[in-house]
Amino acid sequence: MLVTRQIQNLALIGFMGTGKSSVGRLVADALHFTFLDTDRVIEARAGKTIREIFEQEGEQAFREWERRIVEELTRRTKTVISAGGGLPASEANLASLKSHAIVVCLWASPEKIFERVRNQSHRPLLNDPDPLAQIRRLLAEREPFYRQADVLVNTGLRPLREVAGQVIHQFRLAQGR
Repeated sequence: MLVTRQIQNLALIGFMGTGKSSVGRLVADALHFTFLDTDRVIEARAGKTIREIFEQEGEQAFREWERRIVEELTRRTKTVISAGGGLPASEANLASLKSHAIVVCLWASPEKIFERVRNQSHRPLLNDPDPLAQIRRLLAEREPFYRQADVLVNTGLRPLREVAGQVIHQFRLAQGR
């Protein structure tokens, strides 16, 4: 499985609030890799926030931004990629990530995710009268894609450094070290 792939990068996927950015930065520092958050790249290139893209152009325009960024990532090396929560819901995006990276899905319960993100106003998909129900619905939709990751790591009850250590261990295993 992994031995036939050229693992040059590490991609973190998973729902918002599972720790992709925090864990990703720790992993990148430990491996001396570049950290890249796809959402931040999109915001920089679009010249507007994710929320503004959703409001002004719609979700499809945002997903097109994601597709373009993922395509560019195939040319990167020594990069820890923090993918937006919906990015792997595209089979093409997921396949592209797997072509050059070990894909690690960070996972947490809907309740833990809600606890982590409930006070964050920059999450356009949570603009819902019942955000916890929205989290459950989106998690259920995305779970089949998340489960296609090479490794799943539960972040619900573990310190970030411990999660980062496990992610690094999985990366080294995938590289045969």
